[in-house]
Amino acid sequence: MRTADAHLPWGGTARPPWALEVTPEWAGWRYAGLRVLTLPTDGELTFATGEEEMLVVPLAGAATVHCDGLRLNLTGRESVFAAVTDFAYLPRDATATIRGAGRFALPSARATRRLSPRYGAARDVPVELRGAGSASRQVNNFCAPDAFACDRLVAVEVLTPGGNWSSYPPHKHEEDRTHADGRVEAALEEIYYFEVAGGAPGDGPVGYQRVYGTAERPIDVLAEVRTGDVVLVPYGYHGPSMAAPGYDLYYLNVLAGPGAARTMACVDDPRHGWIRGSWADQQVDERLPLTRPGTKEV
Repeated sequence: MRTADAHLPWGGTARPPWALEVTPEWAGWRYAGLRVLTLPTDGELTFATGEEEMLVVPLAGAATVHCDGLRLNLTGRESVFAAVTDFAYLPRDATATIRGAGRFALPSARATRRLSPRYGAARDVPVELRGAGSASRQVNNFCAPDAFACDRLVAVEVLTPGGNWSSYPPHKHEEDRTHADGRVEAALEEIYYFEVAGGAPGDGPVGYQRVYGTAERPIDVLAEVRTGDVVLVPYGYHGPSMAAPGYDLYYLNVLAGPGAARTMACVDDPRHGWIRGSWADQQVDERLPLTRPGTKEV
């Protein structure tokens, strides 16, 4: 896979009513998907979830979500760089209506179990400061396996201060196995959705994403990304995600795979895994955390 195949610029996968739509069929895999919806003031969309469980994650704006007779009020946020947001969970085989204004991400995964629609409060989102020095970043684990129950879907947000690297050291999760050294790896498809501080969808400052493979499974991606861009990771080592100096970088990770248990198990590129040990002698970037839960949540 080349950069041109894995990097999806904003607008390239639009299919009304979605400003961005990546289905498993479109990506050439089986489980993970992502949609982005843009609603004008007092906008509304009713849709069926089909075989997918979904989240409604405000990127910029607020909404009410109606599903299975429930009304879930999302306070949302001004932007991904302004606050940690609340969100809604939608089960498979459901009809949902979103009413509001703004831009909303809908991560998804093919699901076998039908769970109940639920509200995820911003105050309950575990916020992790990971790495140190120029590899410092913030991870909002709002739909990590231990934070929120789903059938297959895993989703987290990462904020990287300008000039820093995240998704580092490079790591992979392309097969279910326990390595000879005891490291556990899971088979996961992954989508990166990006926003860059100061940018608008399809325009503005840039960040960079690297994906590379092995001789047995080659993949070679170095993508210059703007707000609204997507990078697909079907396999291979991914990282770093690079924030240009002066421009904080956000990405939403969507992961799903065939395993019976939800997991984010991965293994580092053995050439670079030593970098984790260097963090013990460095401080976490003092600019972190970049965001916290908002104060108007209901």
